Amino acid sequence: MNTLEIQAGLAVTPGYQYAQPVGNQLFVAGQVPHGIEGNLVGIGSPHAQASQCLKNLRTLMNLYGFSDRDIRQLKIYVVGDHANLTNAWQAVAEWFDNAVPPATLLGVFLLGHENQLVEIDATIVRIES
Repeated sequence: MNTLEIQAGLAVTPGYQYAQPVGNQLFVAGQVPHGIEGNLVGIGSPHAQASQCLKNLRTLMNLYGFSDRDIRQLKIYVVGDHANLTNAWQAVAEWFDNAVPPATLLGVFLLGHENQLVEIDATIVRIES
């Protein structure tokens, strides 16, 4: 189902699509901090997990001809206390060189994988010029 994504270096997903391009938009599943082998990256580190989520998002966007400048909104979900939110946000700010697109940082109780602290979702729209 996700042959192109797997060939681009993303992990196998269990029964759902990574993304679906529709015109100038890219609809994406929330990005989780999995490395190419499907292992969770950065256990215990919201910073490392946020960076991996963004790396996976960039790989996915590039695969479909989108770039960071096409991100219109981010949602960053973080498990844990305020320090975890701050650490995840620091990674996001670094990734975008302190020019983060509109974003929402949310503290949540639990995410889908054991030891997962961060998941990042994005609204992606390419503006034709």
